[in-house]
Amino acid sequence: MEEYNIYCDESCHLENDNSPVMLLGSVWCKKDKARSVSERIREIKREHNLGPLFEVKWTKVSPGQKAFYKAVVDFFFDSRELHFRCVTINEKQNLKHDRFLQDHNTWYYKMYFLLLNTILEPDRRYNIYLDIKDTCSNNKVKKLKEVLENSKFDFNRRMIQKIQQVRSHETELLQLTDLLMGAVGYDRRGLSQSPAKIEIVQRIKERAGYTLKSSTLPTEKKFNLFHWYPRNLYDNE
Repeated sequence: MEEYNIYCDESCHLENDNSPVMLLGSVWCKKDKARSVSERIREIKREHNLGPLFEVKWTKVSPGQKAFYKAVVDFFFDSRELHFRCVTINEKQNLKHDRFLQDHNTWYYKMYFLLLNTILEPDRRYNIYLDIKDTCSNNKVKKLKEVLENSKFDFNRRMIQKIQQVRSHETELLQLTDLLMGAVGYDRRGLSQSPAKIEIVQRIKERAGYTLKSSTLPTEKKFNLFHWYPRNLYDNE
C-alpha cells in the first residue's frame, strides 16, 4: 500500500469570529517524497537570500518577497508530486446548527471530512498533519481520526496511520498549504489592499487554469476547490 502525507490548515474556523468565510486546505504527496519537496522549498529560500527558518506564510507576502512567493507557487505547479485541495465555507454567519441537530464542533468535523474525503483512497495509507491552532487541538486530533476511520469503514485502523499536530514554522509543506489556502481566501473575500498578494493570486489562477470563483471537478487532482454554502441560505425562514 502506498503511503501519503497530508498537511492540513484552517482559517477562521471559530463560530463567532466575525468572518463570513472559513477555509480548510490541504497539500499532500507521497511520504517518500516529502523530504525532497521540503529540501527544494528550502533551496528556493536560499536562492532568494532567505534563511532556512524563514516561514512561508500568506500573511507575510510583501512587495520585497514577491519574486520568492511566485517561485514557490511555480514549484508547486511544476511538481508532479504535489497536490492541493481547499474547501471554502461561505456565508458562515448563516449557519443554523440547531436546524440540523448539531453544534458547531460537529459541523466542523463534517467540513473536515468534506475536505479529506475526496483525497482518501481505501488502498492507500495516510499520515495527516494538522497545524496547531488552539488548546483544543488534542481533542480535535482524536475526534477527527475517529470520524475518518468510521466514515471510511477503516475499522482495522490501517488506512489512517496517524493524525498528528505539528507547528507550521517547522514544516515546509504545511507552510505551502498556508500560502495556497491564503490566496484562495484572499480572492474569495474580494480583498485588494495588497498589490503583491493580488499578483500571487493571479499567478495561481494562471498556473491552475481556474478563476478560483467556482468549484473544480471533484476529480481534479492538482488544484482542487470546493465552495460550500449553508443549505439554509436560500430558505425563507
